[in-house]
Amino acid sequence: MIETPDIDRPPAELSAALAEIGSATASAELSRMGIRSAFISGPVTVTPGVCVAGPALTLQFLPKREDLYPVDEYAEPEKQLHRHVLYHTQPGDIVVVDARGDMGSGVFGEMMLTYFKGRGGVGVVVDGCLRDIGKAKQLGLGLWIRGATPNFHTQTGIVPTAVNVPVACGGTLVEPGDIIVADDDGAVVVPVKLAPALLAVATEHAEWEEFSRIRLSEGGDMRRYYPLSDEARPEYEQWRAEQGRGPA
Repeated sequence: MIETPDIDRPPAELSAALAEIGSATASAELSRMGIRSAFISGPVTVTPGVCVAGPALTLQFLPKREDLYPVDEYAEPEKQLHRHVLYHTQPGDIVVVDARGDMGSGVFGEMMLTYFKGRGGVGVVVDGCLRDIGKAKQLGLGLWIRGATPNFHTQTGIVPTAVNVPVACGGTLVEPGDIIVADDDGAVVVPVKLAPALLAVATEHAEWEEFSRIRLSEGGDMRRYYPLSDEARPEYEQWRAEQGRGPA
């Protein structure tokens, strides 16, 4: 019997708050905190308008060697580790798959994604492909992938080899349980230990951008409002007070 480890999950409230921040602000603020690039390069959204954040269940693929792995799609299904990562799904989880950028293997299809959705999963990030993409996009999940293929997961060049281990997805390290923030700009990896500090600075960033966006839409001087200048800060603080977000 195959046993695979589960992940430690951060508080759901933390993930929900980071979803409100979005990937662009998360990436920029993480850079200022010392993480040069937290962006998972390669997978792009095929579900525009969806923004999710949640802990990462991870799945690792390696190159296939036929003497070690059966060719049949349904052969010994309980030995197929791409099933086992989904068995760990709890509400709010995101599956992150290092599929080596392979464009010939459909890591999951409609049936397995339906199971994932039914268990409360919210997003899938694959450095590779899915199959049944038309039906998959109708499930209400957030999907970030390199492309689609009719092939099943081990039909050509890769096989799943490990669940909930550190993986390199799109060249970016993802530790099991890291918080993934994904939207139309792509997917960003937030180390759990940095998440509270990121949320604090990103919330302030989002607030001054909201104020600056208003002023710019009114014809305000970009040199004054973007980024927010010291000269404009008293005006910003007054606006915050008027919004009930700070002292008058």
